Amino acid sequence: MRSIIDPSELSHCGRPICVALGMFDGVHLGHQHVIRQAVLDAQRLGGLTVALTFDPHPLAVVRPDRAPALLQTLSQRLRAVAGMEVDVALVLKFDEALRNQTGEEFALHLVRDFGSLRSFSVGEGFEFGRDRSGSLDLLRRLGSERGFRVHGLAQISVGGEVVSSTRIREVLRQGDLSHVAELLGRPYSLAGIVQRGDQIGRQLGVPTANLDVRGRALPPNGVYAGRTRIDAVEYRVALNLGMRPTVGGTELRAEAHVLDAAGDWYGRELEIQVIELLRAERRFATLSALKAQIEEDLAAVRARG
Repeated sequence: MRSIIDPSELSHCGRPICVALGMFDGVHLGHQHVIRQAVLDAQRLGGLTVALTFDPHPLAVVRPDRAPALLQTLSQRLRAVAGMEVDVALVLKFDEALRNQTGEEFALHLVRDFGSLRSFSVGEGFEFGRDRSGSLDLLRRLGSERGFRVHGLAQISVGGEVVSSTRIREVLRQGDLSHVAELLGRPYSLAGIVQRGDQIGRQLGVPTANLDVRGRALPPNGVYAGRTRIDAVEYRVALNLGMRPTVGGTELRAEAHVLDAAGDWYGRELEIQVIELLRAERRFATLSALKAQIEEDLAAVRARG
């Protein structure tokens, strides 16, 4: 899959363009429904499927106080989209200029810049543009005038529950990883850039990769069994998510010990599939007691295969 930041990069591709439009945080079952329609259109027309998304989240610019914690990093989102036979990901920078476009201005700019737009797929309640002036009705009107088809895809439900990024965040906070996986359509994964920590894990004989997870939706604090893939090799992981009360921690940390692996991963993104909660976070009386518990945690991770 190719990633671009300007729709005009496709203006001379010579093929019909079929667009799936949305924030797509989580790329959950509902998002997949929208993207799949664009893929089907492109296959029928011999065209290109374009997944159009935004970075940062629009609310981070429009209403920072209401911006949600995100389920995925941008790179996670793009990997999930790439797994759906999408040809191109268009990542538009959501800034003040984009914020101030009306829905009609935004849509007409896309029509002009793409050159051969043939279909638009969105969720039926999707709104866009200044003051949410863009809607499915607007797209349908423009489509009839400009010659592109518009699909407004109904929400997906699982067990009578509507799938949404908001609902998945709620379930994740509750720690129900199995239900999160049902709504996502795949297991939950946490990713972050590896950054330097205070080396306490190394002092205890259990070096950890410290992940930058600021702005991310997270499960409850605790120790989790997980797995990761580094350079095409899969490894088991013990993930500690929490405040580290035993060592006087004052901020939330995500620390991953990758079993049977060693390396300098600073500056790389590490993605961990979070499988199961092993225990809740707690304070230990001594570092020796903490180290003994860590050894039990690692044994529990190994026992889960």
